[in-house]
Amino acid sequence: MPTPILTCAITGGDDTAGRFPAVPVTPRQIAESAIEACRAGAAIAHIHVRDPATGKPSLDRALYREVVERVRDSVSPVILNLTTGAGARFLPDASAPNTAAAGSNLRPPAERCAHILELRPEICTLDMGSLNFGKGALINVPDHIEAIAAVIREAGSKTELEIFDTGHIALARHLIERGVIEPEPLWQLVLGVPWGAPANSETMMHLRGQLPAGARWAAFGIGRQEFPMLAQAALLGGHVRVGLEDNLYLSQGVQARSNAELVGRAVEILHALDMEPATPDQARRMIGLPPR
Repeated sequence: MPTPILTCAITGGDDTAGRFPAVPVTPRQIAESAIEACRAGAAIAHIHVRDPATGKPSLDRALYREVVERVRDSVSPVILNLTTGAGARFLPDASAPNTAAAGSNLRPPAERCAHILELRPEICTLDMGSLNFGKGALINVPDHIEAIAAVIREAGSKTELEIFDTGHIALARHLIERGVIEPEPLWQLVLGVPWGAPANSETMMHLRGQLPAGARWAAFGIGRQEFPMLAQAALLGGHVRVGLEDNLYLSQGVQARSNAELVGRAVEILHALDMEPATPDQARRMIGLPPR
């Protein structure tokens, strides 16, 4: 029986907090949501943090530290996957396009991954390129990617490569060949972000076809494509992801009440496909992490 690894993306950094009550904001809420998602069937919790006062995305190491400590102190077996994607958003000023407008949060690589070096999570993400993103852009230039990759190696964390388009795979393979990125990273295919790779079966299969032979890969869809892309990824032999970072609805017009509820629906779909999601300890063995 196939055993896909199920990741839950707990909160993300989009402007959803306050408008959707299920989105966790404080470190305690984020940690508890990760623990609940694990109980529901997720092996990995993908973590961003938010300013508790505003709900906006944050790079505050103290917030990351509190989340990680709460999860570790709980003795939950969930695998923690911390983001390095925060600090890449850019919106150009209308009158001076080479300067950042309100809503931008560009930060140097050292600031974007300081929490990784301090907390040494089992996994952390690495965005593999730039792309238009809604009304702005995510800026990840090669020098910055290499700088973050060096910190990930120093921290001893497993790298999860975030792939938003085909060119990102080409760059990742180049950096692997040069030894900048570890030889056997995780690959995460991100589908449906405006305006990245679209969320459909053809695109997923095309991206999968560009990966190195034997690559460990997963894929997920944004919004209403979350569950269809979960089923497609599982059927193609990949791992899967759900969570309030990616999608806020359990079904059309029905808001999810928690990350655990989204995970529960994902588990139902996998069971319908005669698949059982991996436990955290199984996932560790599958992706080459040390035992808990």
